[in-house]
Amino acid sequence: MKLMIDAEKCIACGQCKSVCIRDNIEIDEVAYETGSNCFECGHCMAICPSDAVTLKIFKGHEDRIEKYNPKELPVNYHDLLQFLKQRRSIRWFKKKKIDKDTFDKLIEGAYYSPSAQNEQDVEFVILDKKLNDFMKHVYDIIKVEEEEFFRIKEFGDYVRDNSTKKYHPLLWTGHQLILTFSTDKTSAVIANTRMELLAYTLGLGGFYSLFILKSDEIDHEKLMEFFPGIDKNKHMYSAFIIGYPKKRFKKTIPHKEIKVNYM
Repeated sequence: MKLMIDAEKCIACGQCKSVCIRDNIEIDEVAYETGSNCFECGHCMAICPSDAVTLKIFKGHEDRIEKYNPKELPVNYHDLLQFLKQRRSIRWFKKKKIDKDTFDKLIEGAYYSPSAQNEQDVEFVILDKKLNDFMKHVYDIIKVEEEEFFRIKEFGDYVRDNSTKKYHPLLWTGHQLILTFSTDKTSAVIANTRMELLAYTLGLGGFYSLFILKSDEIDHEKLMEFFPGIDKNKHMYSAFIIGYPKKRFKKTIPHKEIKVNYM
């Protein structure tokens, strides 16, 4: 059993049963768990009006529980849309580095991120001191595609002699990198996107690198040699270069029209 149901607090309203997608709760005089089908999504806990339901895995984390009025959203449509409009990829950074306290604030965005089957297995690596070593490791993997992608060729030239290049071909002027690992790609991308958007509220910015991700696609086993503490079943699904923007953009630009099919 994965739930703790306080019989004295339970009012048998049935709200927990109504949101359980696994049909794992029944109501008699009080609510009770019917089996081991629970995957700890927490819907029952989040909707209980009398605080009678608690997930055992969250015991000791009561300080994370916040009550709110679901009819009062902290941001409206127009403000959020405007925020999304102003988001741009940033490649020009100041030399100032992000400190641990600020990174911890960003992690809060990922803490509340959804995940496939509620696995909650997303894991992050923040590269700073070992960034150059990691990038050399990436090059050793992706260099097999130098002839196909000129950017990888430039990267190789930079690794061999960085005095010939004004900017790093993959990092530009960035000097900190967030990598996101998970067994599920969508979970990793959603978590990192939430962190990215939260970063913009703190005056930060960044951009995603598909070339760094190629290292996982080309040779996952070799890539993971750099991360002995991470489960080898997890893949690197997001690479986000982050920092304090040196340039600030002042207007939106048009995008290609999005195709929408209503069926």
